Amino acid sequence: MKAVVYDRYGPPDVLKIADVEQPIPKADEVLIRIRATTVSRTDTGLRSSELFVSRFFTGLRRPKRQILGSDLAGEVEAVGAAVTEFKPGDHVFGLKPWKFGAHADFICMQQSAALARMPAGMPFEEAAAVPDGALLALNALRPVALREGQRILVYGASGSIGSAGVQLARSFDADYTQEDFTKNGRAYDAIFDAVGKLSFARCRDSLKRGGVYAATDHLQNPFLDMWTRRFGDKRVVFPIPPRFTKSDMIFLKELIETGKYIAVIDRQYPLERVVEATRYVETKQKTGNVVLIVS
Repeated sequence: MKAVVYDRYGPPDVLKIADVEQPIPKADEVLIRIRATTVSRTDTGLRSSELFVSRFFTGLRRPKRQILGSDLAGEVEAVGAAVTEFKPGDHVFGLKPWKFGAHADFICMQQSAALARMPAGMPFEEAAAVPDGALLALNALRPVALREGQRILVYGASGSIGSAGVQLARSFDADYTQEDFTKNGRAYDAIFDAVGKLSFARCRDSLKRGGVYAATDHLQNPFLDMWTRRFGDKRVVFPIPPRFTKSDMIFLKELIETGKYIAVIDRQYPLERVVEATRYVETKQKTGNVVLIVS
């Protein structure tokens, strides 16, 4: 099968199209023919190894897993002997975090993973643009426990996580804003930092008493999460590790089917133009998601 591989850390040019061995599903796995995937901020960060500490998980000198990509939408090609939930021909979408491998023709996933049938009539490219950003936003916002009428500020609302966060906040019946909160003198029930550009210290004065700063990045935030649980009247939430579950994929499917969530796509590229797509993602100017059409 064809796949995008990289055997060393570096700029986008280290990505190459190559022939690799097609995976074989285990008893509890499904083999998926991928039709669409995405290039995410996680993909670019792992490839470039811009944070050296990430190499302790991905390989000190060279990447241990050479195929990136976690978002996917496609068709079930074959199923293992113990699979009961899916059958060949099913259209599915989901996320394969930690092990990745979606920048390829085929991938295997456990039937119990963050995988669900696609909403009826949804194109593959739109389905692929949902899981990563929406699940990460859901991980960040669920501990906030938003209620009807509460006001949340979404910082970085144009990216894949931020655009998902705006829609999820709306589905929770919260009001949201994208204003420059440092100048408006208002206070919010929650501030969602979707791009990791803020800090709790900067946001503290813009939070109401009992308000929450929902973080998506930076190593100090897990410690602040634990500290602010005990001290102070404003909290940091930073779920570690993030959870990617089948039940959440089904929840997103239901939001889509009821018109409460739409996929946000900036650009689409064929798999063969993955280097160009990656360069665009690294400009940090994308709105929503950058999709790769696989086959």
